[in-house]
Amino acid sequence: MGGDSLPIGRRVAYLRVRRKLSQQSFADRLGKSKSWVDKVERGVRPLERMSTIRDVAAALRVDTATLLGRDVRPAEVAERDAGVAQISAALSTYEMVLGRATAGRKVLPADRLARALGHAWTTYQQARYPRLVELLPGLLTEVHRAHVRDPEAGRAAVVQAYRVTAALLVKRDEGSLAWLAADRAMSAAVGDRMFLAGAAVQLGQVLRAAARARSVMLAAAYQIAPTDPDGGTPQEWSLCGSLLVQAALIAARAGDDRAAGDLLDEAAEMAARVGDGHDHHRTGFGPAAVEAGRVTAAVELGDGPQAVARHEEVIGWDGWRWLPIEHRAAHLVDAARGYLLAGRSGQRGPGADPRRQHRARRGPAPPGGTGVGRSARPRSARPHHDHPARRQPRTALTTAVPARRVEHR
Repeated sequence: MGGDSLPIGRRVAYLRVRRKLSQQSFADRLGKSKSWVDKVERGVRPLERMSTIRDVAAALRVDTATLLGRDVRPAEVAERDAGVAQISAALSTYEMVLGRATAGRKVLPADRLARALGHAWTTYQQARYPRLVELLPGLLTEVHRAHVRDPEAGRAAVVQAYRVTAALLVKRDEGSLAWLAADRAMSAAVGDRMFLAGAAVQLGQVLRAAARARSVMLAAAYQIAPTDPDGGTPQEWSLCGSLLVQAALIAARAGDDRAAGDLLDEAAEMAARVGDGHDHHRTGFGPAAVEAGRVTAAVELGDGPQAVARHEEVIGWDGWRWLPIEHRAAHLVDAARGYLLAGRSGQRGPGADPRRQHRARRGPAPPGGTGVGRSARPRSARPHHDHPARRQPRTALTTAVPARRVEHR
């Protein structure tokens, strides 16, 4: 790339071109202006704040150290790299495949291992990522040992450990490692529809930019969708709805507003069955989560005013406070991007209207808007004859599945 002495602005330009991004599209990803990008690349505007450098690296999908060059490695970057390297080393062991004996090694009892996994998930949902980086290498080792000792009993722990590892690595912009962890979770989950659906949720996060991943999400949603629309458990609805949200966001990133809206509408119907304040299979799924998904979809589709309108509605809902901290933090980043898009489009968001803010706390948003759904609030469960699991196929979930699924309807 021209050597370690290459100025950071030149590195940004080189990596941007390699990613086949125009200055405008790169600026949109960052929520900056094209002029800002141009000045950075020409060295007129220096990149000094670590938070901005991280944002630029994430938009370019490279490690922060790569962007900075090997000659500049702040302590926090080196520390992070060391932690990720330890996770990578733990993922690179194949004790489960090779069946290495655990004789002479302590294996955590099942109850302690379950508590450790629960703590890891809680740490992730509280957005304490540096702490989770420290916990995961040891936890992965314990999970591998437990699986070698008892493969069937240890499978649930393996799936959960790989899921939380993939979720963390997505936040850390470690795409390749995140994909490895999600793939390991999917492989370990084969044969169990609940495990498989849970692992697919993390796979959707990893493959958000891959349009073809939508069919994977829909196939997993089909597997977990209750065959009886009048039955089904909150766990099944949560997993199925979460997969539909992932598929919708993939569709939105691909520019398919209609598919995104239809999928989010279906997810909203499932969320109405589950309600807010639950965390079945670590999904955090409920009406507020679906509405947050509509904000993200609007941002991906470039509709800032719609994103702002929906954001200002959902933060007034009681369910908003029940979302995990990491979910709310990610949502606020998307909302900020929505405000920037709205500002560039020259349209006012609803935040300027105090009456609209009041409505956000007492009722649903008005119908309409772009392809992120017809109503901001999830509809109540429909009469049995018109429930989405009974009527004829309408969206990708029902059109992408085998014919026998249609026969159930």
